[in-house]
Amino acid sequence: MAGFTLTPWEVTGDVDYSKVMEQFGTQPITDALLKRIEKIAGSMHYMLRRKIFYTHRDMDWILDEYEKGNTFFLYTGRGPTGPVHIGHMVPWIFMKWLQDKFGVEAWFQFTDDEKFLFKEGLTLEEVGKWTDENMLDIIALGFNPKKTHFLIDTRHAGTMYRQACRVAKKITFSTVKATFGFTNEYNIGEIFYTAMQAVPAFLPSVLASRNIPCLIPYAVDQDAHFRIARDVLPKLGYYKPASIESVFLPGLEGMAEQGKMSSSKKDTAVFTIDDADTVRRKINKYAYSGGQSTVEEHRKKGGNPDIDTSYQWLRFFEEDDRKLEAVYNDYKSGVLLSGELKSMLIEKLNAFLAKHQKAREKAAGKAEDYIFRQD
Repeated sequence: MAGFTLTPWEVTGDVDYSKVMEQFGTQPITDALLKRIEKIAGSMHYMLRRKIFYTHRDMDWILDEYEKGNTFFLYTGRGPTGPVHIGHMVPWIFMKWLQDKFGVEAWFQFTDDEKFLFKEGLTLEEVGKWTDENMLDIIALGFNPKKTHFLIDTRHAGTMYRQACRVAKKITFSTVKATFGFTNEYNIGEIFYTAMQAVPAFLPSVLASRNIPCLIPYAVDQDAHFRIARDVLPKLGYYKPASIESVFLPGLEGMAEQGKMSSSKKDTAVFTIDDADTVRRKINKYAYSGGQSTVEEHRKKGGNPDIDTSYQWLRFFEEDDRKLEAVYNDYKSGVLLSGELKSMLIEKLNAFLAKHQKAREKAAGKAEDYIFRQD
């Protein structure tokens, strides 16, 4: 897309989310839809209020089915190539809220095969190590082990491959090339992979021998896989998966410079395992400022919170709307300085990570409670 790149494997530039919605054919999350979600759930998640989750497919239908008693399940995933950063956490935090409010099952796919196939120099053993590590971050968020199921593509091949074959038979090579931009240099595993990513969207229906609606929360870069899934699954007799999609948490250097946060840029990403001093150093050194060049000029003209990374990150992690509004107004008026705004973010993130890291330590040894076992 003009001005930015957006694929399941690469995001660069300043993403135009309205253009993404238009080109992908998704719908905006309207105020009417928000009110309906709030009425059924009993509350409103701050990420919905702030339009962090801003677009969807078939969310109205999901709510229709839920009210009729045909309860949906949730599905999302993680590609285990390294430590989890806080950008990865955004869909999981929201998904945990959905599980709690709607009392539904959640399925996590660990795409160890994809990462091995697509990433040069990465071994299956390394991917396996990161799979084990990344599970701890999901468990630490407090998902219900009785209603949460981990699928690991290579470990659950016996369960998933049969269904992936059914999907793959309905996808032509020309469709894959047109959707993902593949050329003849891509290996055959990469070409096949999207069939595996479709499987969790209907596997619970296969296991239950009845059609169950699926809702997938994810960041918009993963949309291509699920456009294909929505085309194929009705041909196999299953519902199209619905989706609710988010904007990206930018890297510390800002979306225009870096695109979304990337694990490969370790200085401008904050990882769940970073200690307090590391978080402080990264934010103070790398967080893009919307402030003026001098204190005097900032006091006079004010800053621009809409481009300031520290403020943008607070939108994702400060749940109190009144506090966030006060920060916005104080920064824009010049009352709040850039260094003070960075300090607020550092305090917020370190409190979040301290709690998460304690829960992560307690999660050790609990993965088997979540890994799917077919009776």
